[in-house]
Amino acid sequence: MNLILTNAKLVSMVDGTSGYDPSNPCSIVIENGVITHLLPECATTLDTYVSFPHLDCKGAIVTPGFIDPHTHLVFAGNRAEEFEARLQGESYESIAQRGGGINSTVQATRTASVESLITLALPRLDSLIKSGCTSVEIKSGYGLTLEDEAKMLVAAKSLEQHRRIRITTTLLAAHAVPVEFRNDADGYIEYVVSTIIPYVAEHKLADAVDVFCESIGFNLQQTERVFKAAVDHGLAIKGHTEQLSNLGGTQLAAQYQALSADHIEYLDEAGVLAIAQSGTVATLLPGAFYFLRETQLPPIQALRLHKVPMALGSDLNPGTSPFADLRLTMNMACTLFRLTPEEALRGVTCHAAQAIGQQDTLGKVAVGYTADLAIWDIAHPSELSYQLGMGELKHRVVNGVIEDVH
Repeated sequence: MNLILTNAKLVSMVDGTSGYDPSNPCSIVIENGVITHLLPECATTLDTYVSFPHLDCKGAIVTPGFIDPHTHLVFAGNRAEEFEARLQGESYESIAQRGGGINSTVQATRTASVESLITLALPRLDSLIKSGCTSVEIKSGYGLTLEDEAKMLVAAKSLEQHRRIRITTTLLAAHAVPVEFRNDADGYIEYVVSTIIPYVAEHKLADAVDVFCESIGFNLQQTERVFKAAVDHGLAIKGHTEQLSNLGGTQLAAQYQALSADHIEYLDEAGVLAIAQSGTVATLLPGAFYFLRETQLPPIQALRLHKVPMALGSDLNPGTSPFADLRLTMNMACTLFRLTPEEALRGVTCHAAQAIGQQDTLGKVAVGYTADLAIWDIAHPSELSYQLGMGELKHRVVNGVIEDVH
């Protein structure tokens, strides 16, 4: 957990435009997994750390390790057949009626063991790691019973035992109404707030609670019941809001000081103002926008105007964003949403850290921050959004431990 990186060009992501410009070559001193000094290459004090493990970065660019703040990475089943069926003209409603859609994933996930869910998740996680990730948020939401939601969260957290990665977990039991509560969404929400949330909080299985607040999900009253229960049990709040329509879920999330409001394609000016005032992060998910061929763009200019931090997530899931690559997410954000490469990089570093409530320890290359870093063989950080599949990631550092990338 002690390490010194020399001849590194920092892209620190500290506040201000200078955080995006590569620094002059310098050294990063890491002690007990924390960055303790950023020193010029000529600093005589470097001799103090001669016993530390050492890596010469040879002028490579060092960024914070990437953070994916929105994934559904743990699930069973495969929905490629549905993708093909939709391209051949079958409607989503027809697919759902014959047992497809989210119910297909729920059925497969319910029958899977914790061990099999871990096995299925690892290749997806490996792909995110190869794109520079050192932290990943993982939601439940394909179990929809206490036992199966808990199983998903246990599997998600267990991934830390298999890979050098930092995992945060989010309870998304309010993802859809399960078949057992067909035509009784209120009854299912009562089950979520009275049974699932208390258990998950007591056993420390999740860091936050999320709700799909939408016309095909849960209404404002049902969403608020979940938010209240989360607060009562000491859990943070996130929201799937304004993806398909404007129900006001983002404003409600802001009232509860949510960490993030995610999707937000249909967010209006009032909603932007609400999250600007609450400090809630706007998490953009261009993968789902692309895969569903949406046309309603999120309000990027309004978010910029009101200085709302914009995070980027892969939204990795089997139905609407089957992509496990944050570099691809960055490129989509630039090409589809017209973010700048700097905004995209902030979206997977400092702003993503804020979206998971860890902005004081992750997402920047700065003294006092955890040493989660990515070392890139590139000349300028704009290349991270521009070019894909070229293997520029040389090393990752997670909690001060270096790992080669193959």
